[in-house]
Amino acid sequence: MTPPHVAVVGGGISGLATAHRLRMLLGPQARITVVEGAGDLGGKLRTVEVGGRPYDVGAEAFLHRRPEAAELVDALGLGDDLVHPTAATASIRAGGEVRPVPAHTVLGVPASVEAVRSVLSADAVRRVEAEPHLPPIRLNGADVAVGRLLTERFGPEVGDRLVGPLLGGVYAGRTDLLSLRATMPQLATALDAGAGSLLAAAATAMPAPPQPRGRRPPVFGTLLGGLAGLVRRLAEVAEAEVRLGLPVREIRRHERGWHVEIGSAANPRLLDVDGVVLAVPAPAARKLLTGVAPVAAEGYGRIEVASMAVVALALPPGTELPDRSGVLLAEGERHADGTPFTAKAFTFSSRKWAHLDGEPVLVRGSVGRFGETALLQRDDADLVTAVRRDLAELTGVTAVPVDAVVTRWGGGLPQYGVGHLDLVERIESAVGTVPGLAVAGAALHGVGVPACIATADAAAARVAAHLLGRMRN
Repeated sequence: MTPPHVAVVGGGISGLATAHRLRMLLGPQARITVVEGAGDLGGKLRTVEVGGRPYDVGAEAFLHRRPEAAELVDALGLGDDLVHPTAATASIRAGGEVRPVPAHTVLGVPASVEAVRSVLSADAVRRVEAEPHLPPIRLNGADVAVGRLLTERFGPEVGDRLVGPLLGGVYAGRTDLLSLRATMPQLATALDAGAGSLLAAAATAMPAPPQPRGRRPPVFGTLLGGLAGLVRRLAEVAEAEVRLGLPVREIRRHERGWHVEIGSAANPRLLDVDGVVLAVPAPAARKLLTGVAPVAAEGYGRIEVASMAVVALALPPGTELPDRSGVLLAEGERHADGTPFTAKAFTFSSRKWAHLDGEPVLVRGSVGRFGETALLQRDDADLVTAVRRDLAELTGVTAVPVDAVVTRWGGGLPQYGVGHLDLVERIESAVGTVPGLAVAGAALHGVGVPACIATADAAAARVAAHLLGRMRN
């Protein structure tokens, strides 16, 4: 019997992890073709040279507490390259002042009044203290916008000064639009279980303290040399045929499998395959599913996306950075002269990661929240100038960079709006009725690397089960 052939559309972490898992499930004889419209693999995992050093200008780390990424790194033989952040802590610029990110919170939602007393005004502290005495929260299975719930229970400051900057760093979104159940599932679970108040829900969701003489496990991890190392290793082990620079125009079912049309309209090419996995952003998935799973296509069409840019700066040797891992900026913060900040966050990478300490000094600024299109219309030189000005205002660092690289991520950050989990359930249910088809990626169950790997594993398992079952029949 002819070995099975699977097309994986999308060469980011989700697509490559899918190809790797398919190889494990289908064996060495299977054909796996990864089709990527860009000129290289990796998607939002991109490592470039900045100031002569490899530096991540997309995702810079993965959540180590979730097992998927750490286990994959180990399985690929990259465990010796795994590193964790230093003890430097993050800070938030809010209300015109820079303060440490409070420790006893869940993405900024306080688990105690004392955790946020130094960050909030006296009136906001009183509202946090009073929150457990408000009528109990009854979600009754419904979803709600994070910002709406925070404002109702705490007033505006907790959302503006704490939760907004932290969620904005993850999703490039706004609390008024983001789903509680999709972005803070642990809080929703605690409320469903009867916690009654946000303070109680956050306290329930806090991780257990380490045992005496024990060490808290690391939260984040990355690789020496950058996350492109994970991309390269996945591509090697998956042993897939890689087609770069070729957009996928259409997928069509036929009696025994699928036709995948790739390339330009003037010169299309056809792949005849037994299964297809779509590991692409929501707009591309909507387009490709319209003819084969219209309900899923409609669902993807309702997932909005945000754009952002990363401005990577290599500063001269000896440049002194604050003794922090970085700073998040609350929306609406301004310079002393009233000028709005351009950046929404800075990572002081040479402080955050021990392997990046040295020369030159590396810093990255992030620009862009959902709906901020005008900021990203500036040219690269203008963005670098604006971000340098922000850095000087926040830290006093005015050193002229020895190198600067601007990387733009257009429409690549899915927004998890209210009802997102129901939307994803409809997408996956509709795709599940189509033999040999599966979906993966950041638009589904989480935007981080481990969540993307989890969707890849599930997608590969679904397609492999279909193909192996067909071969036995």
